[in-house]
Amino acid sequence: MTEYVAIKDSAKHVGETVKMHVWLTDKRSSGKIMFLQLRDGSAFFQGVIRKEDVSEETFQTAKGLHQEASFYVTGTINEDKRSKFGYELQISDLEVVSNREGFPVTNKEHGIDFLLDHRHLWLRSRRPFAIMQIRNTLFKATVDFFEKEGFIKFDAPLLMHTAPEGTTELFHTEYFETDAYLSQSGQLYGEVGAEAFGKIFTFGPTFRAEASKTRRHLTEFWMMEPEMAWMHQDESLDLQERFLAYITGQVLEKNQYELEILGRDPEKLRPTTEGNFVRLDYGEAIKMLQEAGREIQWGDDFGAPDEAYLANQFDRPFFIVNYPTAIKPFYMKKNPENPKTYLCADVLAPEGYGEIMGGSERESDYEVLKAQLEEAGLSLETYNWYLDLRRYGSVPHSGFGMGFERVIAWICKLDHVREAIPFPRMMTRIEP
Repeated sequence: MTEYVAIKDSAKHVGETVKMHVWLTDKRSSGKIMFLQLRDGSAFFQGVIRKEDVSEETFQTAKGLHQEASFYVTGTINEDKRSKFGYELQISDLEVVSNREGFPVTNKEHGIDFLLDHRHLWLRSRRPFAIMQIRNTLFKATVDFFEKEGFIKFDAPLLMHTAPEGTTELFHTEYFETDAYLSQSGQLYGEVGAEAFGKIFTFGPTFRAEASKTRRHLTEFWMMEPEMAWMHQDESLDLQERFLAYITGQVLEKNQYELEILGRDPEKLRPTTEGNFVRLDYGEAIKMLQEAGREIQWGDDFGAPDEAYLANQFDRPFFIVNYPTAIKPFYMKKNPENPKTYLCADVLAPEGYGEIMGGSERESDYEVLKAQLEEAGLSLETYNWYLDLRRYGSVPHSGFGMGFERVIAWICKLDHVREAIPFPRMMTRIEP
């Protein structure tokens, strides 16, 4: 069986003759020499083919290659300090597998709707390639972090009979002879896991039927949601800080090439790896916005422009803590120092990106949680199983949720979260 070398491993094979399987992204010719821009899914680099070094048939075959032709190639890897990648391939032979004209996503400018219509092909381009590689690093770093912290992966259902935060923004479906909803969060089931296993995290797709067209919203997105028994809110904030510092550090260590493709300045991310996140009280955040001339009062929720303003005041993520009870869900624990607020926090990313994570200490007292359910107008019968967690063996516990695509958008400095997921689902898009 022939062993093929990946482009990303070029540094290990300098001066060697190797075989690769590649696709052509572009080419240019200068008479007796051709420059082929190649990719193999691991990286991009240049292949050079000189007429004097190959047979006439091979040279003519190369000359007839179209964009996204696929082929096997043989050549010698050389260092190339002029290129961003640092290596190139001196081609001696190639064998075509597929070579058709008319690839629609050319190297010219295309509108975003065109690119989204051809997302299945656009993903082959450098920019989405870099974003998806960083997404993969963040996914692996997340799993690694929580395993090192003693968590287990716990899978929450995607079909739910009820909702963590009411049903107004859920996708409804018929489930045989009853109603069901696509999950907007795995949190309630995560709390079940925490009381069974101590520390768990859920990680998977979630769905919200928000009629929103902002750059921060998708109708299908991924959430990572840890739940921790025996943990209070301050300890949870410490964990969240360590987590963001770790996963950002992993991107800086493993994705320099991809960050360069995106034009992302890694130094903008480095402060996050140092920790020391500010914990800004909600009331202080309101005061900051008022002093900046914004019309907002204590008790109001923050809009995207408010979050963007606050997020521009810091060089790393920061917490806004202790939001009013009126604007947060029923399951949070009230702040003993101010019962008009919850022991909760949102994490806002710098550079204007706004909220990327949110969490709280959960109310652990049966009678208090029951009263908060009733105040929220929710059915005690529907949430009876959730109240069982407070009837039997209830303990102090905390948790939070991370919007995966929002973190990717911030790390990669994207204008819209639609680029942070392979196939974005939005109000106006469910294809391809």
